Amino acid sequence: MLPVAVDAMGGDHAPAEIVAGAQLAADAGIPVVLVGRADDIGATDLDLIEASEVIAMSADPTKSVRTMKDSSLVRCAEAVRDGRASGMVSAGNTGAALAAATLRMRRIKGVARPAIATPLPKPSGGLPNVLIDAGANIECTPELLALFARMGAVYTRARFGTAQPRVGLLSNGEESSKGTATVKEAWTLLDQAPWQVATSASFVGNVEGTDLLSDDVDVIVTDGFTGNVALKTLEGAARGIIAALLTAFDADDDARKGAELLLPALAPLYDRMNPDTVGGAALVGVNGICMISHGSSSAKAIFHAVKTAHELAESGLVPELTAALA
Repeated sequence: MLPVAVDAMGGDHAPAEIVAGAQLAADAGIPVVLVGRADDIGATDLDLIEASEVIAMSADPTKSVRTMKDSSLVRCAEAVRDGRASGMVSAGNTGAALAAATLRMRRIKGVARPAIATPLPKPSGGLPNVLIDAGANIECTPELLALFARMGAVYTRARFGTAQPRVGLLSNGEESSKGTATVKEAWTLLDQAPWQVATSASFVGNVEGTDLLSDDVDVIVTDGFTGNVALKTLEGAARGIIAALLTAFDADDDARKGAELLLPALAPLYDRMNPDTVGGAALVGVNGICMISHGSSSAKAIFHAVKTAHELAESGLVPELTAALA
């Protein structure tokens, strides 16, 4: 099995938390290779690809990728391109990760622009919904939204085993007459049968913000601007609710006694909704596996991202996308 290349230098807590997460993956039997500066990484039994440069979180993404050719991010993408790794994981500069994967791995034929697919864990349990695009493409044409629907359907089937993904188009109302001109035209494209047959998907029409975590859809399609705002709104709401609950549980002695009874029942829900267990977001549409983790990722988050990259490579995501988009 080819290893997953991990950008040891990317992220707010690099390299310590990144290396710790990679070690967790290796201990679980997943082959891993670190990419970065040996002196900064320190002693480790994990394999290492040396990279002398680090792209800062605030750096210009495309310029950095073009000029810093010995950066850990670029070397990760090249390891996938050259067949030295099955996929890559980075918690570093998101724009640079997008640029490195796109420029080095190249796009799958038929993909005008890759998109970020992010799992949305549901409070009800079961398989997460997938939001695509979550930030790679700020402005989109109807044709791009239709492309994202196809890629999202294949990704959902490969990652979660959903036999016939239900695809919805994010809008401000369920009716086909709702939405911007772009959304309305995209609805017309998505309502056609050929792409649904090719991807084993079904188009369920428009969905609203209240459907992001519902059980009535599997893939939610939108442009990167709207998707990123929706994603961060969910994250902020979740943090606010958790903070409010913790405050309430510690309000007085009676509340603390009640918390002792409730917390065991709430713990599985917290674990299910915890971003660290999601495994990061995937850049779908490039000729390789690229997992993008949050900049503040912990070792646990990196472990799950590496695990997801390994599973996506084994599931044959890229060949499936290539066939579906041919």
